[in-house]
Amino acid sequence: MEIRNFKIKKWLIPFVIFLGGMGALLAFNEISPDKDLVSVKPDGRLQYKWYPPALPAKMNFGGEKVPLDRWEVRERLDRDILMNYYMHGSLLYILKLSTRYFPIIEERLAANHVPDDFKYLCVAESSLQHLRSSAGAQSFWQFLKSTAKEYDLEVNDEVDERFHVEKATDAACEYLKKAHDRFGSWTAAAASYNCGMGGFSRRADEQGSGNYYDLLLPEETNRYIFRILALKYLISGATQMGYIVKGADAYQPVKTRKITVTESIPNLITFAKDNGTSYKLLKLVNPWLRSNSLTISKGNSYVIDIPLDRQ
Repeated sequence: MEIRNFKIKKWLIPFVIFLGGMGALLAFNEISPDKDLVSVKPDGRLQYKWYPPALPAKMNFGGEKVPLDRWEVRERLDRDILMNYYMHGSLLYILKLSTRYFPIIEERLAANHVPDDFKYLCVAESSLQHLRSSAGAQSFWQFLKSTAKEYDLEVNDEVDERFHVEKATDAACEYLKKAHDRFGSWTAAAASYNCGMGGFSRRADEQGSGNYYDLLLPEETNRYIFRILALKYLISGATQMGYIVKGADAYQPVKTRKITVTESIPNLITFAKDNGTSYKLLKLVNPWLRSNSLTISKGNSYVIDIPLDRQ
């Protein structure tokens, strides 16, 4: 097929820009004669008009109804939907990562009998990245070192299982089930993940209610559930919202083979080469390995993922 070079006529440029802007705006707005999407200024520049995304008619978290009939609940949710919807690059990157990590997180949530909605709590905590907070909380589920050890995650100079997605998800599930047993609500359990079980319990006792939506909590916790709900709304309905990530654009799970090691590895660089990969790729698929060696005590073992290819 022959493809000829061509130049876009100058008079076409505003029209092309108009179509692009209109595509973004129409994620939430149908075309109608009374709704202008763009206007032309006297100097010829285009002025786009941005509209707030529509709120859901109803919503739940972990099977628990969100009281959208209350004005302050609607407005808090509205704020976080609005703020997150227009963070285009951030949301698209999360969507790309979700195809790689959601299957792992969903499987562990189901195995632990924790509602699937908690994968959005993980997104709210870390955007599915191995982040470090100013307080020292680490990775997807943002465990502090002390809390990680409390929930049987190994943390030392060579191993940090906060970076092990499956094990950290299991630890988060253990916390959430404990909080649910204490407060009788998945919503309250999620809020306590932010302010601690003690912090949530103290304020619930002071204010005479265990209902998250009735409590005045620290501002970060006041907003926490609504950020999770906004992310659920936007990610679960991404295509309808105008966010299209599919096919080759979506990040796929990395193909690996698993090796169970029972003896110490003095040099992970050599270990990687001996197993047909590079030190860099070994660390990327095993971020819980925090040093260039791995000491294994008698009777202990670790499962290491070996990447199969670079494709």
